[in-house]
Amino acid sequence: MPRTGEEQGARTAEEGGMASALAVGATIAAFASAPAPAEEPTVAFEIAQVTRPVALYAYRGGPAVARLRAATEFGSPQTLGVVRNRGRWLRVISTKLPNGRSGWVRARAVRLTSTPKSLTIDLSRHLLVFKKGDQVVHRMTVGIGRSGSPTPTGRFAVTDRLAGSNYGSYYGCCILALSAHQPYLPAGWPGGNRIAIHGTNAPSTIGTASSAGCLRARDADLRVLMRRVPLGTPVFIRP
Repeated sequence: MPRTGEEQGARTAEEGGMASALAVGATIAAFASAPAPAEEPTVAFEIAQVTRPVALYAYRGGPAVARLRAATEFGSPQTLGVVRNRGRWLRVISTKLPNGRSGWVRARAVRLTSTPKSLTIDLSRHLLVFKKGDQVVHRMTVGIGRSGSPTPTGRFAVTDRLAGSNYGSYYGCCILALSAHQPYLPAGWPGGNRIAIHGTNAPSTIGTASSAGCLRARDADLRVLMRRVPLGTPVFIRP
């Protein structure tokens, strides 16, 4: 999960947990899977909960490209956003895959649920909108990635809800880790490449383009998301 310029001066040994976030392997990055659809469906969003180790496939009936455990690298329940349901197969978003790519899991290997909730981020407006169905629940201003390390766009999912205090004051109260990766890390970046919505100890940067790709928000806004946004919730990031 990237740290911002202001945060780099505060690096400590306690950041090891975030620094160990998964990198995308070259073989996975290269496999031919169709891009994940970015459209927002009008029905509830399906979520696949991994309760035991399952294989992630490049395509239905194809080779396995990764094995998913029941917990994420941060200890949260492994929860996947479903972008397509083909009966016995589910097309999913996973941190094991590069941005814009999706894989497949067998439906019988996971527990399928759904949520009407979604997050949409408009980077041009520095705006995050939390919706339940068509109803707007909450709006919030966010900081975004600076030039050279822009916030990636596309469809992603919430993977973890974490206490910011476990990783450093520069994360504020809370962290919502996303399935997105930052492919354009600043030179010499010592941390991981995962994107998140998190707090900050530099509130003046909220609403500006000054991070290494993560989305910065006020603690009061983040607490709303922490209470009400389930794992697996779809996140649509638009230019």
